[in-house]
Amino acid sequence: MTATLVAKDVAGGYAHRVLFDHLDLTVAPGDVVGVVGANGAGKTTLLRVLAGDLAPLAGTVTRAPADAFVGWLPQEHERIPGETVREYVGRRTGCTAATRAMDAAAAALADDSAPAGADDPADVYAVALDHWLTTGAADLDDRLPAVLADLGLATDVIDPDTTPMTALSGGQAARVGLAALLCSRFDIVLLDEPTNDLDLDGIARLEDVVAGLRGGVVLVSHDREFLARTVTRVLELDLAQHTNTVYGGGYESYLEEREVARRHKREEYEEFAAKKADLVARARTQREWSSQGVRNAMRKAPDNDKIRRRAATESSEKQAQKVRQMESRIARLDEVAEPRKEWVLEFTIGSAPRSSSVVSTLNNAVVRQGDFVMGPVSIQVNAGERIGITGPNGAGKSTLLRLLLGHLEPDSGSAQLGANVAIGEIDQARGQFTGTTPLADRFAELVPDHTMADVRTLLAKFGLRADRVDRAVGELSPGERTRAGLALLQARGVNVLVLDEPTNHLDLPAIEQLESALDSYDGALLLVTHDRRMLANVRVDRHWHVEGGQVTEQ
Repeated sequence: MTATLVAKDVAGGYAHRVLFDHLDLTVAPGDVVGVVGANGAGKTTLLRVLAGDLAPLAGTVTRAPADAFVGWLPQEHERIPGETVREYVGRRTGCTAATRAMDAAAAALADDSAPAGADDPADVYAVALDHWLTTGAADLDDRLPAVLADLGLATDVIDPDTTPMTALSGGQAARVGLAALLCSRFDIVLLDEPTNDLDLDGIARLEDVVAGLRGGVVLVSHDREFLARTVTRVLELDLAQHTNTVYGGGYESYLEEREVARRHKREEYEEFAAKKADLVARARTQREWSSQGVRNAMRKAPDNDKIRRRAATESSEKQAQKVRQMESRIARLDEVAEPRKEWVLEFTIGSAPRSSSVVSTLNNAVVRQGDFVMGPVSIQVNAGERIGITGPNGAGKSTLLRLLLGHLEPDSGSAQLGANVAIGEIDQARGQFTGTTPLADRFAELVPDHTMADVRTLLAKFGLRADRVDRAVGELSPGERTRAGLALLQARGVNVLVLDEPTNHLDLPAIEQLESALDSYDGALLLVTHDRRMLANVRVDRHWHVEGGQVTEQ
């Protein structure tokens, strides 16, 4: 089915705060609309409104035809305890709900005691059956194993009927989410941060999936390369200006057009401000001349010299008239609002005294975790070295980092950490910020030399203000926990920096600021990322590739 989604004059947010308003967007078959903006601008809220999961504060969202099947895949892979992989895919594709509706309709059709005036059970069943077939529920069980296997999740690794979603790693869960997308039969697809936790192969597959979808797509992503390769238009939600703008063309075109538009707005405001300042100054001068003329006439003219007094008075009235004309010109100026600057995360990475010349050494180190074997690995990290680390999910990248940092002892071989090593780390799970402790208290525990006032001031600099710092860390969004981790890097002095997928859940301005901070950081760096733009932008001296428990230098 070809379907179109139309948002007309839509406002979204919550009763106490409007995030965006007067938004118009049409998503037709073949459109891939990328939604960008700072965290908190309302990107996820917009997807929920488009999906029908959240009512708009104003405006309308319509589908043509009205029964078009819209699928929304949220940012977080919600894992319900006890739910198996097959049940999860059934829920995400809408097949489970369609099956229940059809079963209920079939039961009503078999029941002869339908109340008078109710819809004809046969018609209800026909609609439910048609929707069941549309979702692809009829052959989902047959299609799912092949899709999982194609994504590297064969049934001998993950049994879809018995393996619970809660038992999967982040990367495996991301691939199951991709499998749900591949198995879906949505007319319009809404994707929220679909690249999170996917490795390079998974992202490439996702790009192929998006390119192959016949219906319209609206996606939120902070992966710049993914946006550049997939989107046909960009919708920017500007939190600072409280505006929304649709840019034609792809992501690179959007960057150019946005820069030109911002420059023009700044120039337009500066021209207005200069013109207004000039008129105000001239009016002030005319006003001073008028006042001075009256004072001179009163002081110098003798009481019997009426002619001179009248002339001076007329001159003063002319000056006053010029003042009124100038004020009228100022009032008639078309007001141009000053472009407000968007809040930008600006930070540096705190430095510590230099460590020993050798930071960490692995010598024939082997780690066994169930069926997975890491090693033997013999590598060395030297002070000041910058190392980029890539590899597929499950290859052993996080295990390698834990070995190098001394968090994990090898089963054989040796691992040795150098002297005076001050480690700063952002792990993939943001493990330093989990649990029920308020953020301010947890942060204070990690930096005991800071006062609580210092802690709150620093967190506010990272966009974590009073309404966030008193919340339990486990209730914060993934992006907020990442920003807390970045704040910790600034608060502590480090000479070894370890970043495991640092761009997950960060918005584009924050990612760019992180890249800038890394450029000026001069300690050792271990960077694990699947963000291709970051790999290209961040300077590294060495590149390790991890696959199948082995480490190779490229």
